[in-house]
Amino acid sequence: MGVELDYAADLMNRIIDGIDGPRIGIHICRGNWSTREDVLLTGDYGPLLPALTKMKVRQFVLEYATPRAGEIKVVGEALSGSIPGTDIPRELGLGVVNPRTTEAETPEEIVDKTRLALKYYRPEQVFLNTDCGFGCFANRCVNVEEVATAKIRSIVETAKMLREEYS
Repeated sequence: MGVELDYAADLMNRIIDGIDGPRIGIHICRGNWSTREDVLLTGDYGPLLPALTKMKVRQFVLEYATPRAGEIKVVGEALSGSIPGTDIPRELGLGVVNPRTTEAETPEEIVDKTRLALKYYRPEQVFLNTDCGFGCFANRCVNVEEVATAKIRSIVETAKMLREEYS
């Protein structure tokens, strides 16, 4: 593992040491500054796995709404176990909608992405998220309110469908 990643993992563990109660997670941002997919970060999470597996966080909030993030298998095989030194299962905050596109993903599309994650995680370990947020940068919003609302609505509808199926 690179010195910087090793330092980051150690620093994260020192920061959260002794904190009990709240769910602690980490989001890894792949870029949210442009609506152009071709200028944003590309590649799977493989290079980060040595540091991520060392971190004692409960939830990894990862962006999987675009193919830029690679296969869920890379993360699923490495991060679906327990927090090191505990029997607390890790969780996946699964990015299922892209905040930069103008069309809302359908619940069926989101279900398909979620089923890929369910090959590695139990249903109670998967949380549906957006890839990043719908934030604004320099007074330039990534998306409009109506599209953001439709995308969040799709996540809610999907969650209801999956809860019914897996309850």
